[in-house]
Amino acid sequence: MPLSEQEQRLLEEMERSLYQNDSDFVARVTRRQGRPTYTSITLGVLGALAGVAIVIVGLVMRQPLIGILGFVVMLAGVLFALRPGMRAPKAKTPRAGKPSSGGSARPSQSGGGSFMDRMNERWDKRNDNQG
Repeated sequence: MPLSEQEQRLLEEMERSLYQNDSDFVARVTRRQGRPTYTSITLGVLGALAGVAIVIVGLVMRQPLIGILGFVVMLAGVLFALRPGMRAPKAKTPRAGKPSSGGSARPSQSGGGSFMDRMNERWDKRNDNQG
């Protein structure tokens, strides 16, 4: 369901306020690394399974320290599986020389790029049309 004009203006005002007042938050949000990779998920699951096996061995041998070690290995495996994947940094292209298109300011739903990239492009188009 598309936003009404009033809702779009309110959203744009909130975006401007966020960029002006909390630039540290914006920088931190745009630095997010992304989803976990299949490799980290696989290794993490294998580590978690090894931890479960160590916990079982500790129970069978009635050695609490081995059980605690197994729990730590299992927790480390889960955390490793959930960690964000490492992406190569994107090359920044200068936007000053980019010609403004006269089309709609609304980004296409099938277009690539992150949410913040699309919002930055909308912001630049809006500023180019005003000046």
